[in-house]
Amino acid sequence: MTGVHSLLPDGLLTGAASGAEDLSRYLDGGGYGPLPAPDRLLGLIDAAGLRGRGGAGFPAAVKLRSVRDAPGPPVVVANGEEGEPGSVKDRWLLRHRPHVVLDGLRLAAAVTGAARGWVYLSDGPAEQAVRQALAEWPHDLRVDVVRTEPTYVAGEETAAVRRIDGGPALPTAKPPRPFESGVGGAPTLVANVETLARIALIHSRPDSAAAVAGAHLVTLSGGADSAVALVEAPAGTHLKVLADLCGHGTAAAVLLGGLFGGLYGEGWTDLPLDHDGLIAAGGALGCGALHFLSARDCPVAAATEAVAYLAAQSARQCGVCVSGTRALAGTLESVGCGEAGHEAVEKLHRWARQLPGRGACGLLDAAARTVGTLLAHFPDRVDAHRRTVCPDCDGDVPEDGRRFTVPVP
Repeated sequence: MTGVHSLLPDGLLTGAASGAEDLSRYLDGGGYGPLPAPDRLLGLIDAAGLRGRGGAGFPAAVKLRSVRDAPGPPVVVANGEEGEPGSVKDRWLLRHRPHVVLDGLRLAAAVTGAARGWVYLSDGPAEQAVRQALAEWPHDLRVDVVRTEPTYVAGEETAAVRRIDGGPALPTAKPPRPFESGVGGAPTLVANVETLARIALIHSRPDSAAAVAGAHLVTLSGGADSAVALVEAPAGTHLKVLADLCGHGTAAAVLLGGLFGGLYGEGWTDLPLDHDGLIAAGGALGCGALHFLSARDCPVAAATEAVAYLAAQSARQCGVCVSGTRALAGTLESVGCGEAGHEAVEKLHRWARQLPGRGACGLLDAAARTVGTLLAHFPDRVDAHRRTVCPDCDGDVPEDGRRFTVPVP
């Protein structure tokens, strides 16, 4: 299966999949309804349990309330900079459904009291679609578009703030967080575009708020020649169901959450599409990208490429990130080439435990989790690599993440 699909009866976000949705079509579908009382909408979002779709899964209502209650006039940012190479959902939304994102931005502004907004992105076709939608924008909220160069860290919320303020798209130390001091020093809501789209749907379909909040846009991919699909699925869907949809039902492993959630081997078919369920299993949902590995795909090679890519994408601002990702990548590559002793594996175990949480953004955490889950789920494959070159590996460890990069359907 390729393309864009939904496991929901009415295709909440993927129903308008043919071309960019214009204003008239969006209005016909119930979009841009009258602004609700801010507290009522915030209560609806809270009761529905909507969590952010940028990767961390933070409760959306808490984030909105924090910006609303901070001192000073707030601003809102739609974050469409999709740093994960295996994810396409944000670019697809901005290209095909820009009005639902702008509607969510309008509602977020109403809840927080903001009078200014931005759409932050790096994709050319997405920028064109958003600008076209803004040209027919029927509301008073001032919204500007800021484009950046695509990198892994450019979508981190403080990197987005820094770029909108005219600086480089690089993370900053926290605190302060954007809700305290963001764009121009103002309290700032930086919300993923899928999060905003679901706020718009909760407003237009309050009777379906829980279903809207629980559904996820998921990018499914596998080997270089396999199908790529964007699927909207309800919360709790087993990963096996999603794998079967795109022909990966017999996969031996899955890389969760883009490059953020780690590798999972035996038992992956029983994992649910759910933040808490995946965290309990030692992984993470992240941006909702799933990359399936067949029995012919070496998990050591996949992890080595992922960590090499993350090391190359380091912002070079945190010494621990530069040295940590470099050490992880170099040691893992030596294991993959059959040139490492037992002490190398012991170092990887130690670093995987010690490095998370020490960088300014999630890149170091992603690298450490990838290594830690490889060691936990594939110890025999790791041990075999120390003694000989794996017949499933080609010895080449590219730093561009091309194994995981997928086109927008």
